Amino acid sequence: MQHFLRREETLDTTQLNDLAEQPQRAARLVLAAAATGEIEAQALLGQILLEGRGIQSDPGLALIWFDIAAGRGHAMACNMAGRCHELGWGCAANPARAAEFYHRAAEKGLDWGIYNLANLLATGRGLPQDEAAAYRLYRQAAELGHAKSMNLTGRCLEDGCGVARDVSAAHAWYRRSAEAGDFRGQFSHAAVLLAEQQWDAARHWLERALEVGHLKFVETALASLQAAELPPIADIVVAYARRRDELRARLR
Repeated sequence: MQHFLRREETLDTTQLNDLAEQPQRAARLVLAAAATGEIEAQALLGQILLEGRGIQSDPGLALIWFDIAAGRGHAMACNMAGRCHELGWGCAANPARAAEFYHRAAEKGLDWGIYNLANLLATGRGLPQDEAAAYRLYRQAAELGHAKSMNLTGRCLEDGCGVARDVSAAHAWYRRSAEAGDFRGQFSHAAVLLAEQQWDAARHWLERALEVGHLKFVETALASLQAAELPPIADIVVAYARRRDELRARLR
């Protein structure tokens, strides 16, 4: 089964299918299996320690277990060790160290590792900024079916970042990202449809994006929609404002 990591990065295992229903018992089983050297359990133990699922949260110990599994060649453990180093989960933030782990995950063909490495290259964090290399990696992950990379491949093509500008190709990637389920891709595709005055189609994708988008996304999307001043989707703008307020209230 799949166990979801942060930002929907997933770790696959065929064991412990009662993790969601009995998290404390599952955590004990994972710990026991990890201690015997089961690599999937070691990577999974890092995840549940990071999230505090069925066991006390301990990001530092999570990183240790990710590092153990990564050292044995586990691709997602490499990626998650990179996330820890990038964001300072259980350690001081160190983008350069994160880049090393992402590179290892990318070499193993993991789409999330490729995507995360591309993000560092695109922004010049931990590595010299290289938009062309970032585009190539986004495109590689996109071709593997990675929805977020599809959207960013489109963004690079639309803006001419690291690649010759190609608006038509960008729009095609936005559509693929939307259909693959990325909420930012859904908004990007909707923006294209709004420009073409395809109101009903745009409404569909705006609603889809709103269902799963987090607060930062909703705030940014709302500002963009308000600036556009499009009467045919005025009710959608209201819905985005309402959702923003709901999400903000949860943080109080």
